[in-house]
Amino acid sequence: MTTGSHLTPTRPPDDDSADGHGHRYLGLALVLISTAQLMVVLDASVVNIALPRIQAELQITDANLTWVVTSYGIAFGGLLLLGGRMGDVIGRRKVFIGGILVFALASLLAGVAQAEWQLLAARALQGAGAAAASPTALALITTTFPAGPQRNRAFAVYAAMSGAGAAVGLILGGALTEVSWRWTMLINVPIGLVVAVMAPRFLGESKPQPGRWDLPGAVTATLGLVLLVYGFNHKAQLDPSTGAPATWTEFLTLGPIIAGVVLLVAFFIIEARTPYALLPLRIVTDRTRAVSFVVMLIVGAAIFAMFLFLSLFIQDVMGYSPLQAGVAFLPFTVGIIVAAQVASSLASRLDPRWIAGAGGGLSVLAMWGYGQLEAGATYVADLLPWIIVQALGMGLIFVPLTLTAVSRVDRRDSGVGSAVLNTVQQVGGAIGIAVLGTVFANGITEKMTELAASAAGPPPTPEQLEVGARIAQAFGTTETFGVAIWMMVAATLITLIGLSIKHEELATDGIPGVPVDV
Repeated sequence: MTTGSHLTPTRPPDDDSADGHGHRYLGLALVLISTAQLMVVLDASVVNIALPRIQAELQITDANLTWVVTSYGIAFGGLLLLGGRMGDVIGRRKVFIGGILVFALASLLAGVAQAEWQLLAARALQGAGAAAASPTALALITTTFPAGPQRNRAFAVYAAMSGAGAAVGLILGGALTEVSWRWTMLINVPIGLVVAVMAPRFLGESKPQPGRWDLPGAVTATLGLVLLVYGFNHKAQLDPSTGAPATWTEFLTLGPIIAGVVLLVAFFIIEARTPYALLPLRIVTDRTRAVSFVVMLIVGAAIFAMFLFLSLFIQDVMGYSPLQAGVAFLPFTVGIIVAAQVASSLASRLDPRWIAGAGGGLSVLAMWGYGQLEAGATYVADLLPWIIVQALGMGLIFVPLTLTAVSRVDRRDSGVGSAVLNTVQQVGGAIGIAVLGTVFANGITEKMTELAASAAGPPPTPEQLEVGARIAQAFGTTETFGVAIWMMVAATLITLIGLSIKHEELATDGIPGVPVDV
């Protein structure tokens, strides 16, 4: 990637002379862009491994623990389209550098957080920085690299960084958490500062385009998602006086959910009326694309939840160290890469509904397997087979749905189509974790209450309390996947029934990288 030929000063892209970029060292430019993308992808997965340590040190409840993940996902997904639009209007390099600096500052604040609210606020700020940096990083490849083999090679490396991010994040997160969970945040600070300082020298700037940002759309979408997730999360809160979970009719449960739905409806009304829409409705009114986005929303919810709750299970119930937990997920990465290659080769011969439908069926089977886990589960016999099955299923889902999500999109909307795909994954993950986090927390409470009621004789020893906690968490985990299985059933049925496009209608050359940001 950094051979001498790549580091030779080269003519910038076609419009470079017009923008006054001058010459650029393309190898170093690619390193900067790829490093930024890797940081953003890593942050979506690295925290999963650190959650047990974060929970213990900051004394976060089971119900609130999911906010460590969802606060990042909501801000990232809710502002992603705005970040891309800002890059078009202001200049992609400016927005890229600004996003990286915000991300680095937020990482510093998260790393030194002393209270739950400080960490959650910093995680949301990280998501906002990522929403500015991620779409502009991809666009900067076009701005900086000349068309042809060099640009194609840059896109390939970028896709590899996106695909490898999940695996690297789990391993790196495990290794850093062994020292301190804070280093999973603080490591971003020096890397981000180096990228921001070097970017003006090695990355080209794009021509600002006339237009506006559609702030009303961004505000209604993001605030609507926050309220929706808050309502579901409040359902998992325990009443301090009775110890019972909140009810669906409580004001702080039902009120935010209704308000969130109203704001999301307002978002679509705004998008239908503004000429500067973040999400032009023509993108989602096509049946094939609409089905693809809905399915990817559900799949995002399932896969984000899978990584979160299995990470907790592997460490808290099975007793693995953070590093061991990270390594335990490596077969998932290998399996999804293999399955994606198989799906790519099948895409020119089979209709996407059958490829993605088969992947959905495998994922349903994997969710059923996770639902059978018990406190005494072992990795090789009880967990590994289902991790492999789900990896194969997800690989078969992602490739055809990525193709159908951008099928028949006008050239002017190609960037928006890809951004919407990433957005629905992030939003799906945030909502899925909120919904399933409620099931998880309520399951633990239910089992702990049951164990306490059945206990007789002297007070339990610390060892007995630890065993009880493991049994309760295992029960909460199985309850969670008992709901997740129906999410994947719905995604599979929607795919098989709703996707009517034929494989002959898809352009299968240059299939995008597998979009797995978990």
